[in-house]
Amino acid sequence: MVIFYTLFLFLTILFNVSNGEYKFQTKYINVPIDHFSFVKNDVYKMRYLVNDSYWQSGGPIFFYTGNEGPIDVFAQNTGFLWEIAPKFNAYIVFAEHRYYGESLPFGNTSFSSPEKLGYLNSPQALADYAYLIKNIQEDLSQKNEGWRSKVIAFGGSYGGMLSAWMRLKYPGSVYGALASSAPIFEFNGLTKCDKFNQVLASVFQTADYEPFCVTNIKKTWSTIRELTNNDDGKSWLSSTLKLCNPLKSSGDVKKLIDWLKDVYANLAMVNYPYPTSFLAPLPAYPVKAFCEKLSREYNGKPLIQELTKALSVYTNYTGTTKCVNINSTSSNVDETAWDYQACTEMIMPMCVQENKMFESSPWNFTQYAEDCFKQFGVKPSRDDLAIIEYGGRDATYTNVIFTNGLLDPWSSGGFWPSTSTAYAILIPNAAHHLELRASNANDPNEVVYARKQIQDIISAWITPYSKFK
Repeated sequence: MVIFYTLFLFLTILFNVSNGEYKFQTKYINVPIDHFSFVKNDVYKMRYLVNDSYWQSGGPIFFYTGNEGPIDVFAQNTGFLWEIAPKFNAYIVFAEHRYYGESLPFGNTSFSSPEKLGYLNSPQALADYAYLIKNIQEDLSQKNEGWRSKVIAFGGSYGGMLSAWMRLKYPGSVYGALASSAPIFEFNGLTKCDKFNQVLASVFQTADYEPFCVTNIKKTWSTIRELTNNDDGKSWLSSTLKLCNPLKSSGDVKKLIDWLKDVYANLAMVNYPYPTSFLAPLPAYPVKAFCEKLSREYNGKPLIQELTKALSVYTNYTGTTKCVNINSTSSNVDETAWDYQACTEMIMPMCVQENKMFESSPWNFTQYAEDCFKQFGVKPSRDDLAIIEYGGRDATYTNVIFTNGLLDPWSSGGFWPSTSTAYAILIPNAAHHLELRASNANDPNEVVYARKQIQDIISAWITPYSKFK
């Protein structure tokens, strides 16, 4: 079951497939499975990556707060951090989030029971990072002649939330943070549940130079339901969409509809001005490429046939995909672990009210909790844990840079305007954490300028405490 749009699904989500450009050492550290009680004193091996080739004694530590995927993928694809590290003589660290990649507290049995999954949450992950930072600082201090390097946290999406929360919860560990595309307000009562889908629809409308793409998508929902009222219709639709597993039940049809919504969210998030390959191999501006396939008015079966061609931008851009798997929207994001977090502490209500692209759909917490119980054996009883833990809109952030692309659906829950202690940088014509990626000749001017602003702010933080001032 795909409970949540892949940000975060994540991913999140983040980047193009590595080309092996960035080099690092892989290290491990034993950290407590449970930082907050003395009942379980076991430890697990947490993976982290380091690069000291730019570092000079007195330089800062650039610390990436890993999110919902293997940390080496993020390390190879957070180009902005690597590009500015030489300027600051920075020591680079990429820390892997518990229960993702190789950092499994209970090895291959980490997902086998609610008892073992219970240690998968952001407070435990932040404590892991604080523990690691302390050890790294102590190690560098010996080479630093006692100088304690300042730490700047970096993160995108859920990782951006973590970087902001590190500064909030562990100000003694992290001096400043860049929280890129971090929807820290995408929780119940902080942001209206339909805002995400409003922004998502606007991205497709912006790319739709002819007024048909969005309206065609809107018609597909009822068309799919009408076609799947009988077995022949299910068979035809399965064959037309080239599904790996044919539709057999109403549950399968619901899964297809949820998968389509996730695909549209992913297309918007990675609507970058150049080809990428992280969530899937995609062309530049994939939303535009998708909408070009639906540039005329269609109805009935012809609509589904044209939709199939449009979806191939996401599912088969390379022409090598034999069938479409609607059980997953990306191979580079650990959807199981993230779905668990989305079922417990990271519950972000999603609904649709008046929308040109989606059917109306209320937020149903009761049904959401039931779906969580079916998948994980846990049933959330409340949806405000993250607000209580991190303060919601009442939290006071200091030395945090929040960046949001205005073509990113997750900007709906982003932080702005700036305050006296935190920066909010809004980036027109930018998708999900585009500014955190490596520089590209096709980057919009707004992204180039945002990167310069970020560097200037970090320099102002670092310079008073640097040996190189």
